[in-house]
Amino acid sequence: MGLQGVEETLPFGPDTLVYKVYGKVFALTGLDGEEFSVNLKCDPDRSLELRDEYPDGITPGWHMNKKHWNTVFFESGISDKLLKELIDHSYKLVIAGLPSGIKKQLQ
Repeated sequence: MGLQGVEETLPFGPDTLVYKVYGKVFALTGLDGEEFSVNLKCDPDRSLELRDEYPDGITPGWHMNKKHWNTVFFESGISDKLLKELIDHSYKLVIAGLPSGIKKQLQ
């Protein structure tokens, strides 16, 4: 929530928290008590590298485009530093796709 332009929403019901930047999704997490994870947008090449390096912690995005999204499991040994880096990466990818007028507002 500390990132500029971010809002929390529940568009899919009370069990899925969605983080958006200027209306575009960059993170989703379940609130239903199952294994704690987050879906994050990721560069396709980096997605493959991360999945190879962390096979138990990073998998193709659950219910998402598997090329552009990963599911990251919080309790799999992924460091807080890497998790923050992946959240920032997802946010920046979404920002890059926004219209130039909105990008200027973020600067």
